[in-house]
Amino acid sequence: QVQLVESGGGLVQPGGSLTLSCALSGSTFGYYAVGWFRQAPGKEREGLACISVPGGSTTYADSVQGRFTISRDSALNIVYLQMTSLKPEDTAVYTCHSAAAPCPLRTTWPTIRGQGTQVTVSP
Repeated sequence: QVQLVESGGGLVQPGGSLTLSCALSGSTFGYYAVGWFRQAPGKEREGLACISVPGGSTTYADSVQGRFTISRDSALNIVYLQMTSLKPEDTAVYTCHSAAAPCPLRTTWPTIRGQGTQVTVSP
């Protein structure tokens, strides 16, 4: 069973940057995808970025294209989400998900997910 643990969330000012980490452990072998999602209060969960393993191809939502970058350290088996030019509307709980599926991961697909990390963008 795969386990995912997110870290790196916090409070950041508008225009600032933050990097989230998603550490994977357990039976992580074969072909799969890891994606970052977020959900703000009162809003639906939104898929942000996805990376395929082991190929490394990536996909991004239009809302974060050019501002967020997903990457993976294969040695440590950690997937990162580098976030720049953060806006107040980026405030949400960010979760990473994994599935034996291609990118992008859909919000309706069954996935294994972490517990989430809060990102707050505020002056």
